[in-house]
Order: sequence, then structure tokens, then C-alpha cells
Amino acid sequence: MNSSLVFIFITVFVDLLSYGIMLPLLPFFVQAQDGGAMIAGMLSSFYAFTQLFTGPIIGALSDRFGRRPVLLICLMGTALGYLILGLANSLPMLFLAVLIDGLTGGNLTTVYAYIADSTNSENRARGMGLVGAAFGLGLMAGPALGGVLSQYGLYVPAFTACGIALANVMFGFFVLPESLPPEKRQIKPISEAFNWANQFIGLLKQLNIQKLLIAMFLLNLAFAGLQSNFPLYSNYRFQWNPTRNGYFYLYVGVCAVFIQGFLFGKLQPRFGEKRLTIFGLTLMAIGLVGMAFAPAAWMLFPAVTIVALGTGTSIPSLTALVSLRVSESEQGRLMGGTQTLLALTNIFGPVIAGVSFELITFSAPYWLGSVFAIFALLIAYLGLRNNPVGMV
Repeated sequence: MNSSLVFIFITVFVDLLSYGIMLPLLPFFVQAQDGGAMIAGMLSSFYAFTQLFTGPIIGALSDRFGRRPVLLICLMGTALGYLILGLANSLPMLFLAVLIDGLTGGNLTTVYAYIADSTNSENRARGMGLVGAAFGLGLMAGPALGGVLSQYGLYVPAFTACGIALANVMFGFFVLPESLPPEKRQIKPISEAFNWANQFIGLLKQLNIQKLLIAMFLLNLAFAGLQSNFPLYSNYRFQWNPTRNGYFYLYVGVCAVFIQGFLFGKLQPRFGEKRLTIFGLTLMAIGLVGMAFAPAAWMLFPAVTIVALGTGTSIPSLTALVSLRVSESEQGRLMGGTQTLLALTNIFGPVIAGVSFELITFSAPYWLGSVFAIFALLIAYLGLRNNPVGMV
């Protein structure tokens, strides 16, 4: 494995480990300041809303100044956000902590651009899959560690996450090489990097990636609301408690790490990104239908395995295909734009899942997600048929 990819894997894992420590505990921080469920929801939406605008900006800055300094600054902002969270004694301080982390939270934007710089057309999708494996491993280990640390005080996990993030900054400073040499960087004025609207709209206007970006948006929209909705669904239909849901999430995390960290690397050379995109989106549509209509609780496990296989093959394949259609100097802007699309799905996905759960039926988020996956499949097919890889 490319040594740079090893560094990136560790960076993403450690970053998501600290994120995973704090994610389940944020509602309790809100409760400690006399806030309720609405404030907790607003805090999560505020983070996603902030990232909606910062993704393209951070990506463009990395195109201009290089990946390494931007990544280190983002990681430092994450550490500062967790420090403020640990010291917070009011709701405004909680929102300030989330604001700082959101403004500098372009870690994955820069990481994906780094992967694009460090790989070629043959192994780019495997590099993207490696990031997904590190992502899943960090999110799987983080909540468990956070649960243990919270026994010693609610703010202990926040300071621990801050320490982990700072250690990641030091690791990157001494070990991580630059992936974008000066001769390949954009030389546009710095002010253009902060023109969010032009950055994002200009990206969507590129016809050779337009359909693939729409497919990526629909794919993530199908999946975005399920994580927050699943505990409600499993409790309503099968009377699962938090412990059983925890085991289920652990199983999903293991699937994600195995599929994106190992299996995808075996499948990609044999079948290629195009076939894996179509295969993955088809499986996702089937798996979500299986979750919607599972007559017994045990059937959720094979259904979610199909969903995990679908997302674990389609997401890195689509990301790699889009990346191969833009120039090296625009990889940061591209990855920033894709993170903006993901932020949009994180804003609207949970709302769609919640509204359909309450107003239609408890299984509606899952069969509706299957419909989104089918539309993503059709649009991706058209995009792959009309534009061969390599056109930029």
C-alpha cells in the first residue's frame, strides 16, 4: 500500500475516533445546560448547515496552497472546537464550539483531494474505499470509548477528543507529506476561493460530471436519514432497546470496515468502477426494501448487509469516477462541492425520514430511500453511458 495512503488512513481514523466519541454525547451536553431535544437537533443541523458553505471554500484553498497546510489547520480547528465544548458552561458556548468545528471541518474534503493526488485511475477507487474503511472504524470505536469515558464525567470525553485531535495534528505535521506540488496548484486570486456560490454552481454546470453528482446526492439522501430514524423504527416495530440497537450499529460498522477496507480492493480490479456503481446502487435499493418489509427482527441483519455492500461499493466508485473527470488542479474544489452535496443530504435527509415516519408509516423512510436509490441508479447509468471516463 502507498505509504501516503497509510498516513491518510490513520489520520481519518483518529479524526473520526474523536468525532465518534462526542457524537452520541452532544444531547447530554445540551441537557446539562437546560436545553431540550429541539436544541439538540438544532445543534446537529447547525453543524451540517455550516459545512454546507465551507466545503467548496476549503477545497479551493487546498487547490491554491496545498493539501497539507489546509488539512492541519482543519484538524487544529477540530481540536479547538472540542476544547471549547469541554469548557462550555452555556448554550452559546456549545454553538460556538460547533461553529468552529464546522468552519474548519473540511477534513474529508481535503483527504479525498489528497487521495486523488496520490493515486492513478487504476487504484483511486481503492483509495477512496480505504478512507471509507477508516471512517467506519473510527465511528465504530469512538462511541464505545466515549461511553466508557463518560462514566468519569461528561466533559472527560470532550477533553480526550481534543487531545486525540491535537495528537493527529502533530502526527500530520511530522509525517504527512504534501501531495500537490506547486506547479500543479491553481494560481487564481485567493478571493475566488471564498465565492461559495460560483464555486458550487460552476461545479454543477460541468456536464461531464453533472449526472454523477446528482446520483451521488440521491444516494446519500437515501441513506442520510436512516441513522437517526432507525432506533425509532426498530423500537416501534420490534421493541428493540438501546442495547440491541447498539449491537446492530456495531454490526453495520464491522460490515463497512470489511467491505470498504478489504472486499472492495478485491472487487475493483476485476469489475471496475462503472460496474460496481451500478451493482452497488441496485443492491442498495433492494436492501432498503428488505429493511422496510422485514417480517422478523433477525431479517434486518441480512437486509442491512445488502445495504452496506451497496453503499460500500457505489460510494467510492462514484467518487473515483467523478474525480477522474476533472483536472488535478481542481480536485480540492470538486471534493469540497461533493461535501456540500453531502451536507445538503444531512440537512434534508433526517427531515424527510422523520416526516415520512410520522405522516405516512413507520417503514416509509426505507422504501422511500429505495426509490431515491433507484433514481440514482438510472441517472448514474445515463451519466456513465454518455461520458466515458477520462473526459475532463
